[in-house]
Amino acid sequence: MALRDRFSKKLTCPQCGNSGFAEASEIDDPKRKHPGFTVDHLPRGFFIQRPSNHQETCMIKCECGRKFAFRSVAEAASGRD
Repeated sequence: MALRDRFSKKLTCPQCGNSGFAEASEIDDPKRKHPGFTVDHLPRGFFIQRPSNHQETCMIKCECGRKFAFRSVAEAASGRD
């Protein structure tokens, strides 16, 4: 059984500035088609809009109504967390 990589990511709403740290995890096995990405904890004011097996398509919603990807494609391409 593969281990889960756990990490923290600072979320900041581009609309209202609400921010905080989210805790997430995914399976550490590059051979798997789906990494089994899950958000384990979200800061106050953020909610999961659409869960996904991938960071790039997991949508977060702020209490102000703004929706955004947990990890944007541009951010993933640059290698920043």
